[in-house]
Amino acid sequence: MEKPSHFIIVGGGTAGWLAAFILQDTATRQKLNARFSVVEILENSYCWRRRVYHRRLPHFPQAFQGSMSSPSCAKRGPRSRLGIRHQDWRRKGHSYFGPIDDPHQVVAAPEGSPSDYLNVFSVAAGRPVQDTHLFEHLLRANKAPYAPKPDGSLIALGPFHYAYQFDQALVGQYLKRQAKGIEMADAIVTEISRNPETGDIVSLELDNGQSLEGDFFIDATGFRKRLILKEMQAQWIGFGDALPVNRALPFWLPIPKDEAIPNHTLAWAQNNGWMWKIPTQDRYGCGYVFSDDFISADDAKAEIEASLGHEIEVRRDIKIDAGRLENVWIGNCLAVGLSSSFLEPLESTSIHGTIVQMMLFAQHFLRAPDAMTQAHRTDYNTRIARQVDDFRTFVNLHYVTERDDTPFWRDVAANRIHDETRQRLEHWKRAMPRHEHFAPFLGGLPHVESQLHYPVLDGLGLLDQNLARQEMANVPKLRNFARQTVDSLTREYRAAANAALPHSAFYDLIDTTN
Repeated sequence: MEKPSHFIIVGGGTAGWLAAFILQDTATRQKLNARFSVVEILENSYCWRRRVYHRRLPHFPQAFQGSMSSPSCAKRGPRSRLGIRHQDWRRKGHSYFGPIDDPHQVVAAPEGSPSDYLNVFSVAAGRPVQDTHLFEHLLRANKAPYAPKPDGSLIALGPFHYAYQFDQALVGQYLKRQAKGIEMADAIVTEISRNPETGDIVSLELDNGQSLEGDFFIDATGFRKRLILKEMQAQWIGFGDALPVNRALPFWLPIPKDEAIPNHTLAWAQNNGWMWKIPTQDRYGCGYVFSDDFISADDAKAEIEASLGHEIEVRRDIKIDAGRLENVWIGNCLAVGLSSSFLEPLESTSIHGTIVQMMLFAQHFLRAPDAMTQAHRTDYNTRIARQVDDFRTFVNLHYVTERDDTPFWRDVAANRIHDETRQRLEHWKRAMPRHEHFAPFLGGLPHVESQLHYPVLDGLGLLDQNLARQEMANVPKLRNFARQTVDSLTREYRAAANAALPHSAFYDLIDTTN
């Protein structure tokens, strides 16, 4: 029997185990003769971001259904996230939600209707685009996306996948426990052997004395980039020109016993950056992301303590080098997760990006390593570069604000708005944002397109009501249909939010069934 191709994933964190699961599952369905190993580096990089965002990934949520009710995860289990509350971004005292559902998915539009017509109508009518989002109404009321039935069981209030907020360390442990047929080694890579002619990686020497020969290698070593950068000499492209924060002070806050756990992440703009606040079951994972061009770490700590009204215990001082690899796939080595790119955590792009990247690779490029060509690598690298650049531009868009109250915000306005952000905003002064403005390059996998842009653009006051009115005036029949649909969805979703379980009550119910 032909020897199976050996795929080795180096790094057993969330990115590494996701890669192993996705590749093994696809290889099994494709009947690819392959075996998979994970080298779970004992001294893995500290992971300070404790959230996963898997919006609209139809094959992924079931992997976590068991974790939500697993007794082993009950102590610090996952919590649903329906969106982000952006506080003090547009100006101090102003806030808006960014719900992650899409009303266009549930309404059959008239034949020939342009995309995003509900959003365009809402802007034209002077109504918040968020009103047609089920999750917006649940966010305002801090409700779960489920309602009780007369028999006590629960019914989902919509077809939308929500995100999860959880302790990331538990997820890695959970995925490891679920591994079937994946070989594992808890060790540190001490030496890497390469083919002198092709430059491909041939084998890994481990500190436990083991030698692993492989045909294809996944670098999931996090910030170390042990294989792709140190061995394969990949080039790093920095995003410091567009993402103005470069330091982070993570810390935890307890959740008071009488406080309802929120169904959202808080992104709270500060004088020199912004603070995240993410609930798990028994605590908030928090952090202040700031620019040390304008404030020192000690002063940043004092600033966030003044905002919170109490002292904090900083867990670490992390330097942020935002950017991406020029090529994530070189030879027989592919980088995923933090090994391939890193942005500030404003829109939870890291693990979402990892899942999409691995699904794209598995669905379109996975084959026997000796059948992988340079054309495959070039194609994949181009797609992933565009994905991460879109993440950068979307995050950068959040900084187009009215704030000019501190040197940091004045510098952002003058120097940190990316050219691509400006180009998109200029284009959307001539035509309202549409789904087709975002080129399809991920094979139908989810991406940051118009459905996520509209709440941010609307929340920041960057949409032109007169332009929206002009576009709707050209199609009076569609305008009438859109008005009826917006009114209907708003009424329906308000009623659904009234009937929904409180977010905390929903998880109390789950926890009592463990």
